[in-house]
Amino acid sequence: MKERKIAVIGDPGSVMIFKAIGLDVYYEEQGPMIEKRIHKLADKGYAIIYITEEAAQLVPEAIDYYTTATFPAIIPIPSAKGSLGLGMKKLKGNVEKAVGADILFKEG
Repeated sequence: MKERKIAVIGDPGSVMIFKAIGLDVYYEEQGPMIEKRIHKLADKGYAIIYITEEAAQLVPEAIDYYTTATFPAIIPIPSAKGSLGLGMKKLKGNVEKAVGADILFKEG
């Protein structure tokens, strides 16, 4: 069975800790470089790419490109500065799409 790798993309202060648990860490903070990194990691067969919310905001098209692909799963995570709510928004949208209703948050 082929080993699937996990990567983390973002600013050093937010993602360097992931090296301690053995994940591949890439320090990228500029849109074009983040986009190139995502495509390179996908081509190398990475299964999961965690990306800080700040970095994800810079490359929505690259993230959308892989939304329907089996691999990689691109998952926004909060940075050291805190959460922008992107990860939760994406989760909510996926649940609504799968179930047909907002069963998690029931706003309103």
